[in-house]
Amino acid sequence: MERIKNFPYTPLQLAVHIYAWSELVIIIFDLFTHHLTANPIQQMELLTGRHALALLVLSLVCTPLNTVLGWREPIKRRRALGLYALMYAVLHVIIFIDLNNGLAWSLLIDTVIQKSYILYGMTAFLMLVPMAMTSFDIWKSRLGKNWKRLHQLIYFAAPIAALHYAMAVKGDVFHLSGDISQPVAYGAVIGLLLFLRLPFIRRFFASVRTRIRIPFSKSNPQPKAETR
Repeated sequence: MERIKNFPYTPLQLAVHIYAWSELVIIIFDLFTHHLTANPIQQMELLTGRHALALLVLSLVCTPLNTVLGWREPIKRRRALGLYALMYAVLHVIIFIDLNNGLAWSLLIDTVIQKSYILYGMTAFLMLVPMAMTSFDIWKSRLGKNWKRLHQLIYFAAPIAALHYAMAVKGDVFHLSGDISQPVAYGAVIGLLLFLRLPFIRRFFASVRTRIRIPFSKSNPQPKAETR
């Protein structure tokens, strides 16, 4: 998508920023208008965590859009989506540690022991931190090939985050019972996106694009080598 004349952002770029901030605006509005649930802290914890996962999934969508459609702009928006995902993950962790447990470390340890899904969430969070810190171009040149290896942690962080969400909701994802529709949907989408990254799938779509005119790809060029 081209930039609108005299406007510094493309429509996709603008949509990314609006969507990323929208959840925080809604949470703040609902908090001050008392429209959160009877347990507002728990609700804020849920909403920030879910939005972090949604942004993480959208960052995974960028490469398949380039692979399947030859649409290159989403690759440029992937970093912003990843950084926004970390921002909400940080808020999620702060709410859990501070507002929910009052920085009481003994209580936190007991909570982790009783609720093992928290370990999955912390694992995913700790994977996101180094990726976010090294997402800038200067680190790409400094780390060289190790930059790509480091950022492949996303292939593990996203499924683990989805598992954390699935185990945190009321229900049993392993027996398909309870309120698990959203976690299962996220898991299925992540599985599909990882499948589309397989080399033979990417080669298939690259060959299709050389024969069929696809929107967003004027000349259907071969996709550039993956940066992650």
